Amino acid sequence: MSDDLETWLFTCLANRRWARAVANGKPADEAMDELTDDEWLEAMKAHPRIGERGGRASAASEREQSRAMQSSPATLADLAAENRRYEERFGHVFLIAAQGRDADEILAELRRRMKNSPTAEFEEAKRELRKITRTRVGRPASA
Repeated sequence: MSDDLETWLFTCLANRRWARAVANGKPADEAMDELTDDEWLEAMKAHPRIGERGGRASAASEREQSRAMQSSPATLADLAAENRRYEERFGHVFLIAAQGRDADEILAELRRRMKNSPTAEFEEAKRELRKITRTRVGRPASA
C-alpha cells in the first residue's frame, strides 16, 4: 500500500479507515458500506458549505462548485442563509453533488430537503457524499 495513495483517497472521503481499505484494494463502495454513522458525520465535517471555500479537498470542492459560484451575489447570500438553517436543523453541512449545477438548482434542492425528517435527510446526505466520493475517486490523483 502506498501512503501517498491513502493520503489522496482521504481527500476524496475524509475517513482514514475507508482510505486505508481502498488503498489496500477493497472496492470504494464496499468500504463505504462499512462506515458507521459517526464516521459519515466526521467525513461530512471535512466539507465546506456550498458556496464557501475550504475543507479537506478545497481544490476539488472549488472545481465541483465552480458553476454555482458564478451566480449572483443575492443568490449566493440566500444559499449561505439556507446553509445555516439546514445545519441548525440537521446538525451537519448540506451535501450535494454540485458538479455542473448552478446555485439556483442547489438552493431549490436544499429547500426541498429541509422538509425531510432528520433520519431521511441523513440518508440522503450520505448518498450525496457517495456521489461526490465516486466522482473524486474517478479522477487521477493529480487532478
